[in-house]
Amino acid sequence: MGIFTKLLYGAALLWLLISFVKDKAKTKLALKKAWRSFENILPSILAILLLIGFILTFLDAQTISKLLGTDSGMLGMIIAATVGCITLIPGFVAFPLAASLLAAGAGYAQIALFISTLMMVGIVTLPLEIKCFGKRIALKRNILSLIFAVIASCMVGVMMP
Repeated sequence: MGIFTKLLYGAALLWLLISFVKDKAKTKLALKKAWRSFENILPSILAILLLIGFILTFLDAQTISKLLGTDSGMLGMIIAATVGCITLIPGFVAFPLAASLLAAGAGYAQIALFISTLMMVGIVTLPLEIKCFGKRIALKRNILSLIFAVIASCMVGVMMP
């Protein structure tokens, strides 16, 4: 654990102690709410671990590198964009998954495209978006988001080794 992490933990503990001294009831209530939030998010965290485990079990590093590696070219970018556009995964699940894929041999540009499309393009949520904002706006937003994701991932591919 780095020094900065230790400082953050120390600061959090200090503020918790100050809060407890100032108002025990509110602090206890806040801690109970935090625990309930943790319990609500726990299934998603376990899902992350399972998803990463399954992916790394079925796809070895060589396959991941072949499909999404730096040498996968346009096909790797298309696979990353397609999976990102149609997948509905929250960010706190996607980022550890992306880190595992990078460690297994995926390329930075491909992972940047996967994450960008995952966060910005919503094929699964498109019907709801059309219902709320109208077809023209929803399609325009998704197309512009896809274009931006491709540009950003190309920039990452150029900047990262």
